[in-house]
Amino acid sequence: MHVIRSLILGGILAMSALVPALVPVPAAAAAKVERVVSPGGIEAWLVNEPSLPIVAMRFSFHGGSSHDPEDRIGLSNMVSGLLDEGAGDMDSLAFQTRLDDLAVEMGFDAGRDEFSGHLKTLRENLKPAFAMLASALTEPRFDREPVERIRGQILSMLARNEKDPNRIARQTWAEAMYPDHPYGWPTDGTPEGIAAVTPDDLHRYMRERIARSNLTIGVAGDITAQELAPLLDATFGSLSETAVLDTVPDVEPKAAGQVVIEHIAIPQSVVAFGQEGMKRADPDYYAAYIVNEILGGGGFGSRLTEEVREKRGLAYGIYTYLLPLDHSALMAGGVGTQNARVAETIQIIRDELERMREDGPTEKELDDAKTYLTGSFPLRFDSNGELASYLVGMQLEDLGIDYLDKRNSYIEAVTLDDAKRVAKALIDPANLAFVVVGDPEELAETETH
Repeated sequence: MHVIRSLILGGILAMSALVPALVPVPAAAAAKVERVVSPGGIEAWLVNEPSLPIVAMRFSFHGGSSHDPEDRIGLSNMVSGLLDEGAGDMDSLAFQTRLDDLAVEMGFDAGRDEFSGHLKTLRENLKPAFAMLASALTEPRFDREPVERIRGQILSMLARNEKDPNRIARQTWAEAMYPDHPYGWPTDGTPEGIAAVTPDDLHRYMRERIARSNLTIGVAGDITAQELAPLLDATFGSLSETAVLDTVPDVEPKAAGQVVIEHIAIPQSVVAFGQEGMKRADPDYYAAYIVNEILGGGGFGSRLTEEVREKRGLAYGIYTYLLPLDHSALMAGGVGTQNARVAETIQIIRDELERMREDGPTEKELDDAKTYLTGSFPLRFDSNGELASYLVGMQLEDLGIDYLDKRNSYIEAVTLDDAKRVAKALIDPANLAFVVVGDPEELAETETH
């Protein structure tokens, strides 16, 4: 019921397709993005693509789980699971039946900084589909049966998460990096927080946090600006005008150089690691993005994959990524390896980051990364839903309405000197924090759980 908002350049949130085949969309550079403003002043960015009679919309409300009350951690996640469980004069069964009859895909997600949703419909069902969304957002019922059912599902999921080494590693690492900040809270929620949520909390959430002032919309598919504008007012015009959000402070990641071990009797340890990253608005972000691609973001072509997997067979896969958040930024990664090889794997990670910090990438690595990143960019838009998600991200990150045309030029503009300089400034192996979940052998630890 939730996704974590990720960086715009790093990837797009993949939504399930309405039809078995992927919906083709124009190449990124050829897609014309239109700014649509409704008569009531609601703005959306649109790519009109009439090749198939399908329309996808993505929308986001600023203020995700990091704005949940401390005694209601998981409130956003619970709301996301309930908005398609009855609205207006339709109870849960009637609402779901109506969605099925219209062949409408609707869903909601709670991330750390955003509460988001998606709608996908056939063109012929545009008006009733948008009307269903409007009802979900403005007339949610929160009846007792679905509230308790969704609560039970979340509590069951949380219980499963407590036994999942990957989940434990990610959450423990978040808590280590942000011990006194909402970014350290589990986005799914806590058992205590979920148990405490009342219908009054859910209704207050919709009144205060789902509003026009914090709304961002992206649309792609077989719809014109003239058709979209009145639908925006019909769907979102009745929301509260201004969101009421608690202040979330900026924060620097903690746990510099720390090794935390969560002892679990499993044959392979899961390792989460990382350090402070770079905010998306930093002018050096594109250079940092390329450096990360070479280090661990490029899959089988990355340095860490070569050293950890190919040369030594320590793991099936290893990865790193940049995660700029509204109030912080991370450079993070993960790997799984045998308990006997954890210490060796961690040392290799430190060594490779140190090598990147000191020497930077080679000219060939830089050229190969730029070729891949520019050439693969249009392939991200193989469905209208992904393009609509990207349009939302472009607005959230203030990238400009012409970003699809300009993005590759930003990658191409990064020089070898830029990459070397940014690698030295960004990467600090001494500040790497590691969380190990398993039963690692011969690993020096600074904190044991």
